[in-house]
Amino acid sequence: MHRSCVRVYRSLETQLVTCEAALAEALYLLNALPISQQQILASVAAGILAIPFQLSTAAEQVRATMYKYRDTPADFADACLIQMAEELDTGEILTLDSDFGHYRWGKNKPFHLLIPIE
Repeated sequence: MHRSCVRVYRSLETQLVTCEAALAEALYLLNALPISQQQILASVAAGILAIPFQLSTAAEQVRATMYKYRDTPADFADACLIQMAEELDTGEILTLDSDFGHYRWGKNKPFHLLIPIE
């Protein structure tokens, strides 16, 4: 899986964007790999990884998304990423979270998983 991630990352022609909730989740999951945590934060500081999402303007939409997918459930980070897709008008997503095969953005558009999840 790591090789697939690296291959897709290197092929990207657009800037990567995320939200702080997804960053917090990633940093938590990488707790045993502090160098990886440092690299992620360095990517943010260098502008390689942008954070255009503002919860203060999207809290109601995030709440509604979490409620809509309460049976899946969509966690906070997932709901923020779904809202980001709406705001940025794109369903392309670089994730290993299989729930994004179920989630929809823009009323009923499926996400385009850049790394197919089997």
